Amino acid sequence: MPEYTIIYFNVRGRCEAARILLADQGLEWKEEIVTFDTWLQGDLKAKAVFGQLPGFKDGDLTLYQSNAILRHLARKHGLYGKEPNDQSCIDMMNDGVEDLRIKYLQLIYKNYEEGKDDYIKNLSADLKHFESFLSQNNNGKGFLVGNEISFADYNLLDLLRNHLVLAPGCLAEFPLLCAYVERISSRPRIQAFLSSDAHKNRPINGNGKQ
Repeated sequence: MPEYTIIYFNVRGRCEAARILLADQGLEWKEEIVTFDTWLQGDLKAKAVFGQLPGFKDGDLTLYQSNAILRHLARKHGLYGKEPNDQSCIDMMNDGVEDLRIKYLQLIYKNYEEGKDDYIKNLSADLKHFESFLSQNNNGKGFLVGNEISFADYNLLDLLRNHLVLAPGCLAEFPLLCAYVERISSRPRIQAFLSSDAHKNRPINGNGKQ
């Protein structure tokens, strides 16, 4: 039986970065898919620590909060850097990913029709920070921090791919980020996962936007 279980709606949402991480590391997991009708009944919501999904089971441990799940997996599987300074930089970059993801989700769920054009117009102001930081590590030809992939890379990859659906040309002025997405996506296990029906058949968001 798989060691890990993801408890979530049938969407990519806040859990696809963890799925990409698991796939790339050759780890097995199972999915407990939650329907919206089941969620509205309230029992599962009441069990969740903060009343939110995703949930994640690792043996007797059950976690909530998507970034806590990523960090847990990173600690267990060597995806959190080797030195304290690197770990702090990984945390910093993941926090930056979270900031942009919150903006993205506010657009998707609260202001899509009226806000999409302005969001895309202003997107480069957020993306430039990632381009700049990436350029400082191995001239932007590797990972966000150090010489090995980290959980922040999986999280950024997922978010950038979502934005490429929202605005296909959004990385045109960011050659390092563009190459980064192509490079990380082409890792054999990630490529296989992204090509799988399990990934392709899950909508990005739960409201039909993308």
